[in-house]
Amino acid sequence: MQNFSDGVAVITGGGSGLGKAFSLAAASRGMKIVIADVQLDTLDKAVSELRERGTEVIGVRTDVSKSADVQALADAAMDAFGKVNLLFNNAGVTASGLVWENTERDWEWLLGVNLYGVIHGLRIFTPLMLQAAKADPNYQGHIVNTASMAGLLAGVGSGIYSVSKHAVFGLSEALYQDLNLLTEQISCSVLCPSYVPTAIGNSERNRPEALAATGPLTPAQLVAKQISQESIITGSVTAEQVAQLTFDAIERQCFYVYTHPETLLAVRNRFDNIVAQKNPPLSFEGNAKRSSRRTRLMEVLRAQP
Repeated sequence: MQNFSDGVAVITGGGSGLGKAFSLAAASRGMKIVIADVQLDTLDKAVSELRERGTEVIGVRTDVSKSADVQALADAAMDAFGKVNLLFNNAGVTASGLVWENTERDWEWLLGVNLYGVIHGLRIFTPLMLQAAKADPNYQGHIVNTASMAGLLAGVGSGIYSVSKHAVFGLSEALYQDLNLLTEQISCSVLCPSYVPTAIGNSERNRPEALAATGPLTPAQLVAKQISQESIITGSVTAEQVAQLTFDAIERQCFYVYTHPETLLAVRNRFDNIVAQKNPPLSFEGNAKRSSRRTRLMEVLRAQP
């Protein structure tokens, strides 16, 4: 996709973080914007900022884990602008801890947003985009699914998040293959950032009451959350830089989008072990800074009675 001007971009999780950066980047390229977010105050603020810049934009409060909400988002986008050219399935939340410590509610909440949010987006929006491509030979479309480097690495103390992002990564590759059967007018990418300074470390602020945590965090969950938040806050790549890298990839029709290429060394090590049928390498083994996560967790666990 190379012609952005007068196109329409739909961004879930668009009120803050990466989503807001995508919204601003799309607006700077002359696109009309549909922002979806579950947090109403950040949604309204993002819409106001874009309107002050002269952008045509609407905001739709959306819980992406709910199919009906995503359908309402699609209906609103079509009613307002008549088409969708660029879809960012971006909304996400995070949780930490040892895999057996996460409750059923934890899994329902996190998979509902991180995985089913993408599933609903693809199921509802892709047919609309295919119809547009069939009706107009000049139509261009692109879908970006936000996964994570956690979709390529099974990090210690973050299994629940890693599971969701592995699923998004695999789903995105399947989408690429399936789109290729039908059209060259619509492409897709999977975005795999590492730590970026956003508010995702405070995901609990938007956790629905029906799926609220039923008890206090375990020691491992507490330290894993602390480590994750520290890493997010000190992330060296900004949301704006991620947006620029992503739009560059969209223009070049690149499927894999990596914002922290140095992490690919760990990915290669992991897959070399898979192919060689060796046991998985310990989390970020050989990287003193990143392997400290494992060390801190071990210290906490061994201190337990």
